[in-house]
Amino acid sequence: MNLTETDTSLFQRLRFVLVETSHPGNVGAAARALKTMGFANLVLVRPRYPDVLSHPEAIAFASGAQDILESARIVDTVEEALAGCDLVAAVSARLREFSPPVVTPRELAESVAHRQGGDVAFIFGSERYGLPNEVVMNCQALINIPANPAYSSLNLAQAIQLLAYESRVAMQLTVTAPQIGFQGQTASNEAVEGMYSHLEQALVAIDFIDPAHPKKLMPRLKRLFSRARLELEEVNILRGIAKKILDQQQK
Repeated sequence: MNLTETDTSLFQRLRFVLVETSHPGNVGAAARALKTMGFANLVLVRPRYPDVLSHPEAIAFASGAQDILESARIVDTVEEALAGCDLVAAVSARLREFSPPVVTPRELAESVAHRQGGDVAFIFGSERYGLPNEVVMNCQALINIPANPAYSSLNLAQAIQLLAYESRVAMQLTVTAPQIGFQGQTASNEAVEGMYSHLEQALVAIDFIDPAHPKKLMPRLKRLFSRARLELEEVNILRGIAKKILDQQQK
C-alpha cells in the first residue's frame, strides 16, 4: 500500500531533533533518510557548524533531499526544539539507572501511530557523547535499538532511518484501524514539566523532599509518570492536589 501525507497528519507531527551534531555530512544524510520515509520536520540544536544547512558536505550527503535542509530549523536550546510536543522520546544505546521506560523502535512507533493529535519528537544526541542525562530524564520514553551487543554503535543517519521506517510501517498498519475506547487529550511536554515543578514545590512544603538533599526522588517520580502517558485532565488533577497541599501549608 502506498501511503501519502494525505492519509494521516503524523508526517507533519513527527519531529526529529538532533542535538549538537558534529558532522555536516550526518545532517545531510539525516535529511535524506527522512525524505525517503516521507518525513520532513528536522530541528537542530546548537550544531557544531552554524552554517551546516548550507554546508557543501551536508548538501552532498542529502543527495536530492536539499528541500529538507532548507526547511530545517536551528535553535539554541532543547526546550525550544521540543516546544509544543506531547511526547518526547530519546534515542540512545546507553541505558541509564534513572531513565524513562525503555522501548524498542517498533514498540514506540506503534504507540505513536495510535496517538490522536499532538506533536511527537524523537531526539538524538551528538555523535561524540550522545544525550546528556538531564535531557533523557525529561523524556517520556528511551528508545534503545536492539543491535549487536558487541558492536551497537549506529551512525546517526542510520538510527534516524530506522526510526523513520518503523514509524512509516506502523502508520501503514493503523491508517484504517479505528480507535477503540475513550482517549483524552494527551498532556503536552510543557504541561507535564509544569506539573513536575508544581508537585516538587508541594513535596518540599510538606518536608517530603529536602531541597538541600533531594536524592533521586524527582527522577523516580518522572520515571513513574512517564509510564502512565499522562492526559491533560490527569495533569490538572495532580496540579490540583499540589495546589491544595500548598494552600494548606500557608494556613
